Amino acid sequence: MKYEKERREILSAALDMLQYSLISLSGGNIALRTDEGSFLITPSAMRYETMLPEDVVLLDAEGRVLEGCRRPSSDTKALLYLFRQRSEINALIHTHQPYATAVGLVEDELPGCLVTVLDACGPCVPVAPFTISSDEGMGVLAAEYAGESLAVILRSHGVITMGRNLSEALEAAIYLEEAARTYLAARALGPVRLLSKEQIKAERSPRGNYGQL
Repeated sequence: MKYEKERREILSAALDMLQYSLISLSGGNIALRTDEGSFLITPSAMRYETMLPEDVVLLDAEGRVLEGCRRPSSDTKALLYLFRQRSEINALIHTHQPYATAVGLVEDELPGCLVTVLDACGPCVPVAPFTISSDEGMGVLAAEYAGESLAVILRSHGVITMGRNLSEALEAAIYLEEAARTYLAARALGPVRLLSKEQIKAERSPRGNYGQL
């Protein structure tokens, strides 16, 4: 079986998605670009707790199964479209996380009003118009609306986050949910005080003092 390490990383990220309440049951999916230009994608409608490395499906760029006996995620066409449009992106995570999805029902973007979302996602997180699930259009609109952000909210559906690696995509999803929950709590109390463009730019500028060497 090829890419066993990467398959196990995908399963670990999926369990993190459950732990942080970004998905329920078999919702959402994870996709990873390999170093050979093929793609690992979680199977359709399988519970993550029962998933094994061999259940993750290996596909070519056209969506043909190279290895695996499971049916890949129903969103495969949308995911592959996003990979084609964003050559710098190697990992995609699709969730149904409730707070970020709720923002998409009342706003056209989650503004960059919290340092967590600024650092993990971008200056704001746009909301893409609704498309039916399992349609390539979901990927088309996600690519169009994402802009500089590593995340896009899908109206009435969920979220797609992106990253150069799986860790970056997962952090974007987790921090987006935290920020969305905080934003909605503040919005319920009154007008939200947003950061200025200058403050957002300063926060997003590299400072070299975060993380380990």
